[in-house]
Amino acid sequence: MNNYLKGPLLLFMLIVLSACSQQSPQVSIKLGHGLDTQHPVHLGMQFMADELAKSSNGTMKIDIYPNQQLGSERQTLELLQIGSVGMTKVSAAVLENFAPNVKVVSLPYIFSSKAHSHAVMDSDIGRDLLTESEQFWLRGLTFYDAGSRSYYSNDKPINTPDDLKGLKIRVQPSVTAMSMVSAMGGAPTPIAWGELYTALQQGVVDGAENNPPSFYYSRHYEVSKFYSINEHTSVPDVLMISTHLWNRLNEQQQAWLQAAADASSVHQRKLWAEAEEEALNAVKAAGVKVIYPDKKPFADAVQAMFEEYKSSPEVYDYIKRIKAMDVTQ
Repeated sequence: MNNYLKGPLLLFMLIVLSACSQQSPQVSIKLGHGLDTQHPVHLGMQFMADELAKSSNGTMKIDIYPNQQLGSERQTLELLQIGSVGMTKVSAAVLENFAPNVKVVSLPYIFSSKAHSHAVMDSDIGRDLLTESEQFWLRGLTFYDAGSRSYYSNDKPINTPDDLKGLKIRVQPSVTAMSMVSAMGGAPTPIAWGELYTALQQGVVDGAENNPPSFYYSRHYEVSKFYSINEHTSVPDVLMISTHLWNRLNEQQQAWLQAAADASSVHQRKLWAEAEEEALNAVKAAGVKVIYPDKKPFADAVQAMFEEYKSSPEVYDYIKRIKAMDVTQ
């Protein structure tokens, strides 16, 4: 090849290589969580990843690691804090250990309905709560619907709070969850989600509390044959990002990511409604007795918990703001 051709050819190759590098992902985000890949929250996060890839023209991508591949919820939050993992999904009940005011959404019967819960999450209250943990290097992007949590048990149905007496009930590692079960008469027992099936099977605990899809996808219905839909809490899941990562993104990248997260929340709520119906039908078919007890005795048992927060002005202010949004009152 003569020297005359070398210059233009070299220039052409550099242009091609530059174009290829611009098309390849410039930001790759690692997202770890503990859910099954069939779970509607996982599907919501996958929707977000697809939306982000499209809106950023492939310059941003999210790699999702489900089933606790990167650790438990608490462990992934700690990895976010040091910047080893970019994003995660955690229950608000776990997040309260890092941002205490978030405990307000875990209070029993704080929401009167699904519509009330969604309205709060989409309001200034929700946005305030998402940024509560920024001082701990954690930023919330959006809330996912995690339904309402209810009790399931191995050997007997739970029709009233009296039926909880003497029962060891698995709870998340949350002071609020433990206080709630104690107020209703049970013995709260914190156990990691991944260890719960064996704990139920071996009688380490007599029951647990969770939403229908989680009860179904975890296969806990194989051990626990009574499911009492008392819907004591509607604790949302929270999509979190490390502030180390967030602050490295430019304004356009932040906008793309936030828009994808917001869109995924809307999509995930539809998936959740479908998954709840599917899960309840499936566990009934598997021989679980699904009970719909009167909620009032359960709600009455925990009313004192709200009064206790008068000594915590920030939390109590959130309580009043949430209650003020309840149009049924």
